[in-house]
Amino acid sequence: MFRGSSFHAIDDKGRIVIPARFREVITVSGADRVMMTRLDKGLYAYTFEEWKKIETRIMSLAEKSDNMRRFRRVFIGGAFDCPFDKQGRMLIPPLLRQYAEIDKEIVLVGVLEHFEIWSRENWENENMNMEENMKKEEVRNEIAKLGI
Repeated sequence: MFRGSSFHAIDDKGRIVIPARFREVITVSGADRVMMTRLDKGLYAYTFEEWKKIETRIMSLAEKSDNMRRFRRVFIGGAFDCPFDKQGRMLIPPLLRQYAEIDKEIVLVGVLEHFEIWSRENWENENMNMEENMKKEEVRNEIAKLGI
C-alpha cells in the first residue's frame, strides 16, 4: 500500500525520482512501471495489478451513460505506461504534465492502492479546499463514519 507524502522536483526532461517506499510496493507487484492517468488536476499512478482491477470494474458496469462514456474516455484514454529507468526515475509524459500543471515542484501522495502526483500549487489548493469542506456538517458526518 502507498502511504505518506513527500516533496520533490521534476527535472528538465520531465523525470521524477520515485521514493524507495513507493518503488518497493511497485516491484513487489512484479513490475518496474506504473499506469498513470489524470483526475482532479492531479496524476494517479497504479500498479498494473490495480490498473487491471479498475479496467475490469469499468468494463463490468452495466450503465453506459454519457457521463460514464466521457469518464472512460478521459480516464482510460488519458492513461500512459510509465516505466522506471535504472536510477529509479520515471518520465511523466508531456500531456500529463500539462494537464496537472507540473513545472518544477511536485508532491507525491500515497493513497493506499495508488499514489498521486500533484504540482505543489495544486496540492496546496486541494488541501485548502478540503479544510473548507471539513467545516461542512455533511462532510464531517461522512468522515465520522470511519470512526475517526
